[in-house]
Amino acid sequence: MGIAYGRSMSAADLDKLHARIQGLRAKTIDNGCTEDEALAAAAKVAELLDRYDLSLSDVELAAEPCEQLAFETGRKKRIPLDGCVSAVADFCDCKIWREKNGAGAFRYVFFGLRADVSVAHYLTDLIDNAVRTELGRFKTSRDYQRFAHKDRHLANSSFALGMVASIADKLGTMKAARDDANRSNGRDLVLVKSSVVDAELAKLNLQLRTVRTGRRFIQPDAYDAGGAAGAALAINPGIGGKR
Repeated sequence: MGIAYGRSMSAADLDKLHARIQGLRAKTIDNGCTEDEALAAAAKVAELLDRYDLSLSDVELAAEPCEQLAFETGRKKRIPLDGCVSAVADFCDCKIWREKNGAGAFRYVFFGLRADVSVAHYLTDLIDNAVRTELGRFKTSRDYQRFAHKDRHLANSSFALGMVASIADKLGTMKAARDDANRSNGRDLVLVKSSVVDAELAKLNLQLRTVRTGRRFIQPDAYDAGGAAGAALAINPGIGGKR
């Protein structure tokens, strides 16, 4: 797909970029794409978004529409992915909140510029798939077989928690590197985009509140194994390179 970067980038170019994001979302692990390849693709899209945003003036960015996009968990209770979605939203310059759908299941709602929320949803889906895939592998390991049957449920959740915590840390590091690279161009995209998204969010007049979560027990060995699996995922090829 050809996208012309620079001040002449048009709405049609953004539509092409949006279409590319949708195409990458379709390239799932089930279709033969490994989690490493998929996460690397997500990072590449984030790099393309930065280039696009840098091509716009502050006035043009302010004119970009904001949208909501929900990721359905299908669960009515807390899940390990809770420990990673805030990092995803921050990585994609979005706001996020959790709410219940009509069936009483939780969903994460990303709010921000259209392309940004698409990447956030895409990345959340990839992380969810990656955790399921790596957990499946962990269950076939010798370390897992050492757990008594009564302890395996805790081992499963601990592995997933360790993995999403590791991925969240990696996303935070990547985000800091991207922001530093953008500031080196003489412009702080985070401040500009934040002001746009905050202004649009205020118009929704939502009553958001912070919910304090209780302590979660973990199995240390399984948690560390999950952390190692998350650290092994190659999320950032291409990020921070020459632009």
